[in-house]
Amino acid sequence: MFELRVYHAAAGKLPDLLARFRDHTVKLFDRHGMKSVAYWAPLDEPDKSNTLIYILHHPSREAATANWKSFQDDPEWKAVKDKSEANGKLVDKVDSTYMALTDFSPALR
Repeated sequence: MFELRVYHAAAGKLPDLLARFRDHTVKLFDRHGMKSVAYWAPLDEPDKSNTLIYILHHPSREAATANWKSFQDDPEWKAVKDKSEANGKLVDKVDSTYMALTDFSPALR
């Protein structure tokens, strides 16, 4: 099962959000059993200035729920989040969609 996540960054905060993912979040996802499939940055405005899109793979919906809880409870994540948001929150909105591959989809590697 896959989870599509779209982060809508606060005004002017996308570079900080990308740095937090690059330097901390992806490693923490791995630690909590969330497999990163890919990360994208839109090429065109208005989304180019404030959007991060990514897909995670989870073994099941129950695993996703448990992994997100353990991630959010992680003291390292809490410290990283607090430090990165010292000058204001980085994200205004997160959209999350759970998905399954169709029977005609090419296999993901």
